[in-house]
Amino acid sequence: MSKKKVDFMCTAFRDGFQSVYGARVLTKDFLPALEAARDAGIDYFEAGGGARFQSLYFYCQEDAFAMMDAFRETAGPDANLQTLARGVNVVGLESQSSDVIKMHAELFKKHGITTVRNFDALNDVNNLIYSGQCIVDAGLLHQVVVTMMELPPGCEGAHDADFYADTLQQILDADIPYDAVCFKDASGTAVPSKVYETIKRARKMLPKDAYIHFHTHETAGVSVLANKAALDAGADAIDLSMAPCSGGTCQPDILVMWHALRGSEYELDIDIDKVREAEEVFKECMSDYFLPPEAVAVEPLIPWSPMPGGALTANTQMLRDNGIMEKYPDMIRAMRDVVERGGYGTSVTPVSQFYFQQAFNNVMFGPWLKIAEPYGQMVLGYFGKTPVPPDPEIMKLASEQLELEPTTDPPLERNDADPTKGLEAARKKLQERNLPETDENLFIVATCKDKGLAFLEGNSELGVRKVDKQAEAAAAEAPAADPNKSAEYTVTVDGKDYFLAFNGNNVVVDGNVYQVSLAERSGSSASDGGSAPAASTTATTVVHAKMPGVLLRSNVSRGDRVASGQAMFVLEAMKMEVPVAAPCDGVVKEIMVQPGQQIANGQDLALIG
Repeated sequence: MSKKKVDFMCTAFRDGFQSVYGARVLTKDFLPALEAARDAGIDYFEAGGGARFQSLYFYCQEDAFAMMDAFRETAGPDANLQTLARGVNVVGLESQSSDVIKMHAELFKKHGITTVRNFDALNDVNNLIYSGQCIVDAGLLHQVVVTMMELPPGCEGAHDADFYADTLQQILDADIPYDAVCFKDASGTAVPSKVYETIKRARKMLPKDAYIHFHTHETAGVSVLANKAALDAGADAIDLSMAPCSGGTCQPDILVMWHALRGSEYELDIDIDKVREAEEVFKECMSDYFLPPEAVAVEPLIPWSPMPGGALTANTQMLRDNGIMEKYPDMIRAMRDVVERGGYGTSVTPVSQFYFQQAFNNVMFGPWLKIAEPYGQMVLGYFGKTPVPPDPEIMKLASEQLELEPTTDPPLERNDADPTKGLEAARKKLQERNLPETDENLFIVATCKDKGLAFLEGNSELGVRKVDKQAEAAAAEAPAADPNKSAEYTVTVDGKDYFLAFNGNNVVVDGNVYQVSLAERSGSSASDGGSAPAASTTATTVVHAKMPGVLLRSNVSRGDRVASGQAMFVLEAMKMEVPVAAPCDGVVKEIMVQPGQQIANGQDLALIG
């Protein structure tokens, strides 16, 4: 009996990068591995889109279109190169206008892409109609998606086989043109039996020759079983990755799936020894990159807090950047509540980020005291219709805090009527800065906004996390610190230098020895988000940061009069803009920070007198 050949897409160079490295990988570093994978006989690759579009401008100081060109040149003219798009959001976190959606398809075709996998995190089919038509009109293959996840235990009302079959039927009824149908489980939580039932029903609903693709992650430890269930139900293709971007938050490894199918009726049509060689090249290419431990681990608790691999590691990296990684377990525990009360949108970008932002706020500020703007917009209908109605109490809080009314208007219609969105708004920004008005530049600004402009002006930041091997070696060889040796400093105050040395409870200040004791600061502190007043003799109040982040802008200058509650600064934290309000009325006596500066939790920002 002949075995069935299983098609697979290699996700290592897109989803793998997102799941392990937060999508922060330089093109020159991975091209040798791509070449080795090509030489091993792999000809179907995920090549961009999703977070690998914005991240190149935000963190890599690279152009995503140039990356796609290099990918095509390396993979060869016959390779099927696929990218990921988010319906009306295309490759941004915000929904876009019609002209931007159309340009997305045209530009990705221009820069070597073959196929676009197109999904909507809410499974709102209205968000797939126009975007899907644009993909086909541009001459690309359209892989339309039904997004999947498992609801946290004890929750019900969506994300079962009936829900997925109904979503697929809506796609068919809308006459969306497609070349393949994908069932995408970004969190890897869908129960394998449900995967089987869903694809079995889809196979009966679709034409006999319809191509069905299944996508999952290893995060919950069931990806191989889920892939096998999908194949048994009639799927034609699955997604697999390569080490070091495999397992854990990524797709299962090609080698692992090849082994799992041995002795079955299926086989991967590959030269497994050449794939092994390609993986060794890939490991060497990525050896300098910081590998987060959670990226390569199965997380048994993920079914209770569904978080896709790419979002999980991107968020933990941001927590590390901001010095609050210890809060991560609390945020994961808070996820269930925001998923359940938010209307059961699938935990995949951008909704997964909305969930995490709200969980972040619930941990940092207290449950539901601060609604994250994107999460609030989602529950109010600004991204489309959620699978089930959100909690009315959360909708009320979102409406009050964001000063927005609930809406049922389709996002595309609303965006087309918004003068701040679209290509003309992007064109004005380019003109204001005397930047070339190319299609690529227009699209970059429309989807990446201020950070896209910063890249085009040469002002973007490099945020790739690599390991300094020389520094590690030097640290390993350095003698251990002497605990009995004092810590010595030169402190400059008003232009005068003072010698300062700490040794246990003794402090030496310019030759004078004092005995001291150290204790936590009493009263209002950074941990409770309060503002600690300065000494009464100075009659000033300190403005503290209530969370870590990067200072985006200051809205005040020294000497300005401010009112209590007025936004004095704006921080960027966890992909959100967070205002820092004045704690009292008064005059700004001093500003202690500047835009672009990394701000610690509780850091002093200004003085009000």
